[in-house]
Amino acid sequence: MSYVNPPTKAQAQIGFLGVPEPTAEAKRMFDEDIAEIGYVMNVSRLWAYQPATVTGLFNLLRQANSADNLSPRQRGILVAACASAFGDSYCSLAWGSKLATASDPQTAAGVLRGVDDRLSTSERAMARWARKVSRDPNATSTADVQALRDAGLTDSQIFTITVFVALRLAFSTVNDALGLRPDAALRTTAPRVVLDAVTVGRPIEDAT
Repeated sequence: MSYVNPPTKAQAQIGFLGVPEPTAEAKRMFDEDIAEIGYVMNVSRLWAYQPATVTGLFNLLRQANSADNLSPRQRGILVAACASAFGDSYCSLAWGSKLATASDPQTAAGVLRGVDDRLSTSERAMARWARKVSRDPNATSTADVQALRDAGLTDSQIFTITVFVALRLAFSTVNDALGLRPDAALRTTAPRVVLDAVTVGRPIEDAT
């Protein structure tokens, strides 16, 4: 399988860095992207510098989720809420689109904008918590945790969603700091209301 088109001048950079020489691990990552979505994502091109590190990070995310088995909709709410609050356009668009599939585009756009009226009580509490953790983790309080309990979450679930959000923020931090822009394909694959809801972070890359 051809994992990537011949590099063009525009592809000489990935974010602020040069394009790394792909290793066998990176090529496997590229092949997985093509099999799943039909193209190599910019995040994969960037993390080709350390494929084992990003694999380990996502293994940690799966491990964190294994205790309470968050649903695709719950994960979508958490990532869309934390990414938009953090100012990460890439994950906001990618996970806003996933949440749109797990729920509907209007619900996803609402979470991205911080409007949670289409969510259940527990989901609203989770979205609010994800935003607090993203913006200022030192500003959380026992009252915030109690609000999660009052919404029906157990202490185990509260720990799980906090670890999940923190690991997603670590991933976003690397991508954003190194200038990564959302994939051009997201211009057409993300629902229109999701595209309109993402007004933070770096712009979608130009089509090549």
